Amino acid sequence: MKREIKVTVGICVKNSEQTIKDALRSVLEQDFSHESMEIIIVDGYSTDKTLSIIQKELSKSNIFFRIFQENKGLGYARQIVVDNALGNFIVWVDGDMILPKNFIRRHVEFMELHPEAGIAKGRYGVLNQASLVAALEDLEFVMAFGQEREISFEPLGASGCIYRVKAIRQAGGFDANFKGVGEDMDAEYRVRIAGWKLYVSPALFFERRRNTWQTLWKEYFWHGKGGFYFFKKNKVVNPTSVFFPYLLLKKFIQITHAYKILHQKKVIFLPIHYFFKRTAWLLGFLNGFFEWT
Repeated sequence: MKREIKVTVGICVKNSEQTIKDALRSVLEQDFSHESMEIIIVDGYSTDKTLSIIQKELSKSNIFFRIFQENKGLGYARQIVVDNALGNFIVWVDGDMILPKNFIRRHVEFMELHPEAGIAKGRYGVLNQASLVAALEDLEFVMAFGQEREISFEPLGASGCIYRVKAIRQAGGFDANFKGVGEDMDAEYRVRIAGWKLYVSPALFFERRRNTWQTLWKEYFWHGKGGFYFFKKNKVVNPTSVFFPYLLLKKFIQITHAYKILHQKKVIFLPIHYFFKRTAWLLGFLNGFFEWT
């Protein structure tokens, strides 16, 4: 019997052997009809056991899947998913995510109730993570994307998002030549320009975070370089990165709210955490500028 695919789960991954098994199993345990799902894996030529773990886990499933490999970057990898998707929607799952069983179903229900929505981000949940860095990073995303709402200008990031295939294709897909990270922000911008709305949906998910200040620095330095290439291409400045002093002050104000969520005194470090990673982002942005010039 021919499958009628409604949802494509897109997983772009590289060297994630420590986390990919849990991520995949949370996809395979979804309560959404498996007959209506497909999984497209795009592996960035992992040098660890990521690919073998993926093949072993997916071979046990009744969900239709395909595996591709690439070495040209995230924009190129995501476009492979867009080009090959059979579903009406793409749900983006990273190799360090964990999904509750109703994640895909709730996402799809939201998109069907909001035909004007081109993209919807899932809500972040708090994952019990031992390190201070991971806990603070988790908490910041919970506060940013913890409630269902329409998004005006904040970048969503592809992880945990559902894309309407019609919308992303109408917007021209992902830029396969986009350098570094930020390919999702670039795609979101063009989806908005095409007339679609962006939301946070009720679907909840969890994400494992960087455990050390060093890895957090590297991540946001990388994001900063991507931010420069986004600016260079679109000549658009993200307001959340321009009003840095205001946002730092906002972190101090949010400490009380953060304590109500986490119930731990470590929330007093939120402003330091924010200043640290935004400094990394700014230096990454400048690095991208000097590389270009």
